Amino acid sequence: MQVKFISNGVIAWCPPSAKQLTADSFTVEYWQSQNAVVGQSKGRYTTWFVQTGAEHRHQQWVLRHYWRGGLMEKFSRDAYLYTGLSRTRAYAELALLAQLYQEGFAVPNPIAAKIERFGLWYRADIIIERVSGAKDLVAHLAHHPMDNTLWYKLGETIAKFHLRGVYHADLNAKNILITGEQFYLIDFDRGEIKSPHAKWQQANLQRLLRSFNKEQTKLAALQFNSQNWQQLLNGYQ
Repeated sequence: MQVKFISNGVIAWCPPSAKQLTADSFTVEYWQSQNAVVGQSKGRYTTWFVQTGAEHRHQQWVLRHYWRGGLMEKFSRDAYLYTGLSRTRAYAELALLAQLYQEGFAVPNPIAAKIERFGLWYRADIIIERVSGAKDLVAHLAHHPMDNTLWYKLGETIAKFHLRGVYHADLNAKNILITGEQFYLIDFDRGEIKSPHAKWQQANLQRLLRSFNKEQTKLAALQFNSQNWQQLLNGYQ
């Protein structure tokens, strides 16, 4: 990762071609002016998909702003206390993704992050490469069941991350992508590498199970049952 200072903060980037990114590159308005917005994903807030040109090998990127949640959202929607660059949400996530991607883990290719300072506070954005042809697991399971082999492979995938000590702060069904027979984990905000331990690993799995059950209450057609979960656990073990 490399870093450059801008008028009110910092841009960090991974691939050499991202060196030319400016602060404007992290705004949806910039991409709209280029007619380069190709899609969006709406959760609590909107994530944008943009199409780059030849200078970035015609990749599709995901542009995401960091928004607060919970009680703190009532005080500020997107301002965080600045306690050092490496501790900012965007820089930490970009660095973790860069390490995992380099080690061959199934994560998106990290591109760049912007940290904008104002007084004691900062706002942040991140850009990652979109995983081609992938859908999140909820969208996939709404229309397609997965066979035992795939559930087993999903368990194996999660186990590889856990054995490396990769803690995913929000392991849920929407933060798992599937393309063909390959799974990817996404959204590593507040993630970290820590000592492998059964306590946090099992808590991670239980969080995932709760998310499957929650999504099923909202979408009865979701192709998920207890046998699927057992196959996932078999693969994990």
